[in-house]
Amino acid sequence: MSQPVEVDVVIVGGGLAGLSAARRLDRAGVEWLLVEASDRLGGRVATDVIEGWHLDRGFQVLNTAYPRLSALADVDALDMRYFTSGVLVRRGGALHRLENPLREPLTTPKTLLSGIGSLADRLKFAALATRCATLPVNRLLDMPETSTQEMLRAAGLSHRIIEEALRPFFSGVFADRSLDTSSHVAAMVLRSFTRGRIGVPAAGMAALPAAIAGPLPFPQLLVGARTLSLGPGMVVTEGGELRCRAVIVATDPLGAAGLLGGRLPRPDVHSLTTYYFGADHAPIDEPILLLDGDRREIIANTVVMSNAAPEYAPSGKSLIAATVVGTSAPSSASDAVIRVELSRIYGTPADDWELLEVISIPQALPSASPPQARLRQPVNLGDGLFVAGDHRDSPSLQGAMASGWRTAGAVLASLGARVGV
Repeated sequence: MSQPVEVDVVIVGGGLAGLSAARRLDRAGVEWLLVEASDRLGGRVATDVIEGWHLDRGFQVLNTAYPRLSALADVDALDMRYFTSGVLVRRGGALHRLENPLREPLTTPKTLLSGIGSLADRLKFAALATRCATLPVNRLLDMPETSTQEMLRAAGLSHRIIEEALRPFFSGVFADRSLDTSSHVAAMVLRSFTRGRIGVPAAGMAALPAAIAGPLPFPQLLVGARTLSLGPGMVVTEGGELRCRAVIVATDPLGAAGLLGGRLPRPDVHSLTTYYFGADHAPIDEPILLLDGDRREIIANTVVMSNAAPEYAPSGKSLIAATVVGTSAPSSASDAVIRVELSRIYGTPADDWELLEVISIPQALPSASPPQARLRQPVNLGDGLFVAGDHRDSPSLQGAMASGWRTAGAVLASLGARVGV
């Protein structure tokens, strides 16, 4: 770009937030341009296809109850593959089943007779999940805000069920073993898990950003264009200068803080690591998440991906994902520890499984400790600068999509354009 390019809005970052913002701006007829530093769209949502294996960038799932999902993508066209609505918890020498009684009513007796926590615990947790699923969102977010751990204790749940099932579950969702994440965030997660179905697209999670980007005009999506600096009315990329009336910064949280300088505080982030193994035989036949109820706190969760989505593995093979909270550099020692833990959780040897890849994501999710209030952080920073991302809403795919859409609305309002689109 030898001469400055002029548009109404420049979006920096082609992840879910940036793409969602572009969709709303495009629908409103505003002239926009999206610049993405990497050679692909999707940000943290990506899938590597290696010799027939589909390896998502960390274990991620789509929830059909995400409000913004159906507005941005055709869920049927994603060709979803679903997991069982519940979990299996390894405690001692047995696996114990906990399922969603609202979605799987026939399994309620099995859940009530489970060996996880007490019967009173399971009834209280079912009541908590049902309350989160059925109360209006405004009432949920008007409740006093605490941490997730305090919320579970206030619901009358025992130390036993928290440690055996709920800490492993939520630590994988939030990348937060301490459960300091806001109770408002936890309530919305319980709401979506109770109301929706959990799954992955047959082609991998990369199908989601591809679906959101699909209706957008391709020439306005510039990949491989790293942003060097930005300011009011201006973005400078490696290809040249872009002049505009508004800038939306939709990069990762730390990248956004760097580009915006003192206008945006440097957020805290949590990290996750996913180990992918290939096996000749699945260690379990069901597409269900397994949790470690023995309190070892090494593996947060594990699942046989190919039980839900056979397309994730070559014919006759099984793909197993194991998620660890924090970053873990690949090594023979870590590999051995993970195999020992997987053997214990599944109750079958994992020695002959092939380690396919270890994916560490240092910025997997932004921290969301209280106060999060109504889960909407400011997006208009003044001087025509805006910020979008799951660090402005909830730490989730829903939060990223909702934030991008909301930020685009704020931009349209500042430009005097129609916002009801």
